Amino acid sequence: MREETGGGDYRLDDQVGFLMRRANQRHLALFAQAIPELTPTQFAALAKLCELGQASQNALGRATAMDAATIKGVIDRLRRRDLVASAPDPGDLRRVFLTPTEAGRALYSSVLAAAHAVTAQTLAPLEPGERAVFLRLLGKLT
Repeated sequence: MREETGGGDYRLDDQVGFLMRRANQRHLALFAQAIPELTPTQFAALAKLCELGQASQNALGRATAMDAATIKGVIDRLRRRDLVASAPDPGDLRRVFLTPTEAGRALYSSVLAAAHAVTAQTLAPLEPGERAVFLRLLGKLT
């Protein structure tokens, strides 16, 4: 891969955003094949909610890197499927607390092995040492 410092040819195939998008597309295709029951954003919200036990919608959005409109749509869809329950905060009726339902926890548990497999498949082209470095570097970018 060529490194450009400006003024040279711009080659899309060498750009970080393009490469990250291509890698993400590959990951999403693997995810869709392995876990057709949930979209990646639905899985992220349900996984984080199962981890936390309970969270406000805003806190869950922040914890999953989703903006307010996105997390609202995701939670609305999970709620319609009875995977997430919501209840107003008695101290602040503007705040909604979310909890995974029994069905939500069961679905999460049933797809957990597939989620681990998707991660492994996504990283499969890398050597084990490269995987750790790649994940560390991605973490620095976020």
